[in-house]
Amino acid sequence: MFDPLHPQYAGDLGLGPNPKLVARAKESDLLIILGGRLGEIPSQGYTLVNAPTPQMKMVHVHPGAEELGRVYAPELAIHATPAKFVEALSDLKIASNPDWRMQADVAHAQFLDWTSEATPQPGDVNLGSIMTWLRDHVPTDTILCNGAGNYASWIHRFYRFRDYMTHVAPTSASMGYGLPAAIAMQRLHPGRLVLSVNGDGDFLMSGQEFAIAVQYKLPIIVIIADNGMYGTIRMHQEREFPDRVSATELHNPDFAAYARAFGGFGVTVSKTAKFADAFEAARACGLPSIIHLKIDSDAILPGTTLTKIREQGRSK
Repeated sequence: MFDPLHPQYAGDLGLGPNPKLVARAKESDLLIILGGRLGEIPSQGYTLVNAPTPQMKMVHVHPGAEELGRVYAPELAIHATPAKFVEALSDLKIASNPDWRMQADVAHAQFLDWTSEATPQPGDVNLGSIMTWLRDHVPTDTILCNGAGNYASWIHRFYRFRDYMTHVAPTSASMGYGLPAAIAMQRLHPGRLVLSVNGDGDFLMSGQEFAIAVQYKLPIIVIIADNGMYGTIRMHQEREFPDRVSATELHNPDFAAYARAFGGFGVTVSKTAKFADAFEAARACGLPSIIHLKIDSDAILPGTTLTKIREQGRSK
């Protein structure tokens, strides 16, 4: 809805956001919530804004009257749809050089610094580098689908959605969402490139649906980040109970062979530098494809490792 390369784009308050953006929002003198609820994720676990009385002036625009004032007491509550509100904004006269323009430039520069280059990762496959490669080599109308898991942190940080409605993903942490969503999107948009990015445990929730893609000759490209575990759950276990991890290891199949067993294309990538060739081969074959990424189990988030989280948990 807002091009990330626009000079006034500062980033998103989602999972693993830029700490500088979080600080900027906390310290702002005016926060406008347009169409959102400012629920658990964008509010950073309800730490971004004081409740019930925000520390800054807040304008909350929402189409559901029951949402206004439910958690936060805004300075101004506006019961309207985002479209109608934006339409009304067109009547405002905006200064050509507003006082905040310099801050907007700084915020955009901080976003670029945060997202431009992949962070170093344990192991031979860097998911951040793969996301940056994809954002530079696929059409801007590519539809990227994903489910739930820590792997999505690399999507949010390093892949840039340039066109409207190019990201199809759950808001309810639904594992297994990415593959069926990609199948649906490819049926709806046969001329566009459709990707399904998944974790290993995430993919196994609905992986049998790959047969449907083969049956209907849908050339989706499925990317599986295989770290041999339910990564999000393991991360929480290591943080809260580092010596009591339970039932989070996975014994995975050869996902490339899995694709071929259904009649699709499959390839395994064990080094970052091999991804580009694997992706181009998947695009060229015209078949539903699986690219199996062998991710180090220690690579749990773009900004930290499982080892560090475990050490922090033991130091509590």
